[in-house]
Amino acid sequence: MYGTENNRDDSERTAFRRSEKKYKLYYDYNASSKNKKKKQPKPVDLAEVLDFRSILECYHQNAVLPSGVIVLHDKFTSPVFALQNRPGFYFIPGALSIEKQCSLIRESLTDFPQPPNRTNHNALYGPIQDVFVAAKEGKLLVEDNSPITSSETYADIDHRDDKEWKFTTEKDMSLRKCRTVSASVLLRKLRWSTLGLQFDWSKRNYDVSLPHNKIPEALCELSKQLAKPALPGGVEFRPDAAIVNYFGLGDTLGGHLDDMEADWSKPIVSLSLGCKAIFLLGGKSREDTPLAMFLRSGDAVLMAGDARECFHGVPRIFTDKENAEIGHLETRLTHEDDICFLKYIQTSRININIRQVF
Repeated sequence: MYGTENNRDDSERTAFRRSEKKYKLYYDYNASSKNKKKKQPKPVDLAEVLDFRSILECYHQNAVLPSGVIVLHDKFTSPVFALQNRPGFYFIPGALSIEKQCSLIRESLTDFPQPPNRTNHNALYGPIQDVFVAAKEGKLLVEDNSPITSSETYADIDHRDDKEWKFTTEKDMSLRKCRTVSASVLLRKLRWSTLGLQFDWSKRNYDVSLPHNKIPEALCELSKQLAKPALPGGVEFRPDAAIVNYFGLGDTLGGHLDDMEADWSKPIVSLSLGCKAIFLLGGKSREDTPLAMFLRSGDAVLMAGDARECFHGVPRIFTDKENAEIGHLETRLTHEDDICFLKYIQTSRININIRQVF
């Protein structure tokens, strides 16, 4: 997504773009003894990255905070950090228990991408059932020449031909006459899914006419509790939409604004699961130098009011064992039924953003 700027001098880039480039994953290619190129991640300077876990530990030990960081106690059971120069931004380190993290990882891979919820795969394949289970079972998605059923909406078939797709385990000669894609490839290319009210990316707005499942009650209640530090007393967060983002090695989320909701005074509640990431929080212009901070599995971020007008993005996730920091998940996801979830999350990050649309 950044290829168009490869030949641009740093002086031509915005401050936000320079920070993205600073933390993005790049490789050094070194010739091995067998004369084959072997890539190694280039080292990155992380000295300026805010670490709220370390800030929390220091605060518990001696009640000292870095300059510009403040703490709130009155609206939550554990410390909530805010930034003096970014009003409306709140960081809750370790907001989710290990049990809740594991539960949300399972739901994000099995339940949340299920139709009528939409994913990035809808444009090519229409609604697809049980991608994660199909990947686990080694299935193939096969083009079916039968006509589209009347139950499939025009929104589902938009941007694709009049073919249906179905999963199969068959590997006979007949498949050579059909287009196929493995379920494991579809899982790795899963980039987003939507919960509750569905966001129409082509219109860049919510489409209340699209069929959808409501956000699960447990996730609604969790987001209501987490949103309290960002709301005045007596005001309740009413979640009715969510976007789940899936990141693999090398994936990024470019600087952007979340500006499609009607009331920006209501927070976006953002939950991090899986591998550690770097989050950039900029200002109201891309020319404002962003703050970089670590996001770990279980952390929650709130953005409300002025912070909703701040550019933000994710230029890097860490999937190597030394930096991913998912040992607590590896020790918990040990049951036979959980191994497939563990293998996925060892090289991935999931982010759930819950919103009040109206």
